[in-house]
Amino acid sequence: MPQTPNKVLILGSAPSAVAARDWDRTPFTHIVAINNAWRIRPDWDILIHPEDFPPENRPTTLTKDQRIVTAEDYVPRQNAYGGFVYAGGTMAFTAGYWALSALKPSMIAYFGCDMVYPGSGKTHFYGNGTADPLRADISLRSLEAKSARLGVFAAAQGCRMVRLSEGESRLLYPSLRASRMEDAPMPSTVGAHDALEAEVRLGYYVPSGRYWESEQHFDPDELDAVDRLWISAYQIAQMDRVA
Repeated sequence: MPQTPNKVLILGSAPSAVAARDWDRTPFTHIVAINNAWRIRPDWDILIHPEDFPPENRPTTLTKDQRIVTAEDYVPRQNAYGGFVYAGGTMAFTAGYWALSALKPSMIAYFGCDMVYPGSGKTHFYGNGTADPLRADISLRSLEAKSARLGVFAAAQGCRMVRLSEGESRLLYPSLRASRMEDAPMPSTVGAHDALEAEVRLGYYVPSGRYWESEQHFDPDELDAVDRLWISAYQIAQMDRVA
């Protein structure tokens, strides 16, 4: 798939996310805000949120350049990448797959989406919220594996993945400054075959996106095995880069 000049910032709601308020917009063609992150800066382009995002937390007005993406759009797009059971049913990953599909970028940079929550104090920049990625969910047993999967799918489209944060993260992407994003490695996709084959064999596909309604049909051990294949695939990608 040909690259485009699009470079996407995906902005989450970690306490550190407010640092993006004063960032130069120049490195990015699109800012995708997840849930409440639209409040961080006014020049966001896309707000993406789940069906249960409270109406009172949504913006009341939009500029002509802003739009809101809901399940009506992101479910079929994520299904095109194998569906929520394999991709991970939390908005950080959904936003990534949506961006890959809709914007076809050459770069996706995450900030405020490390999915690491403090033991005390604010969990989100706006106060305390639910640690959605840490909930007991059949699709989120390994956040690292889900990030590896997304990284390999992105590489298949010629898209680099980075995070603009420092320190601990459940995302496996390299930590870089916005000015150094182009230094990110382009992972190999060689190791993806076994993982994709295992997903097809299991057939854990729910077209509606409401995978939790069929959770009793999914074997956690089988999904753990698929996750290990994606972790391995991403490690192979890194070794190929070094070689």
